[in-house]
Amino acid sequence: MPLPNRQNSDGRNPRHVGMIMDGNGRWAERRLLPRAAGHRAGVKVLEPVLEAAGEAGVESLTLYAFSTENWTRPQGEVDTLMRLFLETATERVPELGERGVRIRFVGRRGLLPDDVLGSMQRAEELTSGGDRLDVYIALNYGGRSEIVDATRRMISDGLDPDDVTEEAFGRYLYAPEVPELDLLIRTSGEMRISNFMLWQIAYAELYITETLWPDFSKEEFNRAVESFATRSRRRGGV
Repeated sequence: MPLPNRQNSDGRNPRHVGMIMDGNGRWAERRLLPRAAGHRAGVKVLEPVLEAAGEAGVESLTLYAFSTENWTRPQGEVDTLMRLFLETATERVPELGERGVRIRFVGRRGLLPDDVLGSMQRAEELTSGGDRLDVYIALNYGGRSEIVDATRRMISDGLDPDDVTEEAFGRYLYAPEVPELDLLIRTSGEMRISNFMLWQIAYAELYITETLWPDFSKEEFNRAVESFATRSRRRGGV
């Protein structure tokens, strides 16, 4: 069944939601399971979250799947995550494309395995016609790396220093078409940004929940959106 058509005209709901999906390992450890079980349980949360985002009129959803720092985790866990990316791309992406989801990946692609890169390209091509929800998957992503890469591209293009504005800089980000972040949801109760979308987060509202990611639900996503709607967003004004 397709996701609802985008309807976000009143401005009360966020256009762009970012999600730091934290707590898979702790979820597994509390159940005396291997960490891989937590990552697999976390994948199952994605479908109801996408449904909730579409119903709330969200236009863009960015999921923090694997950071530039995650390579320091044990090799077995990294290998498990890479297999999960491949499995998810193979099993879930065709259905997402049918439901109107457009998938894009953001981050540094150089260190990713060839089979993962191939599945990423196929996912982007298969869902390129999606017009109901844009899902950006941050894979080998770091906010500082994005800023550095954008700066390098500006220098490579020979921009004059007088032409370097916030608007010009934004055009060199990984996904310049995506609106700035309105709402950031972080699970597991950690009170930090973790190098996520440092440029785009400037005026984002934060929603921190103690819920571990595998226990996150459509209902809690809706509570986050409802919380956003009650906030006064003055952006430095009065």
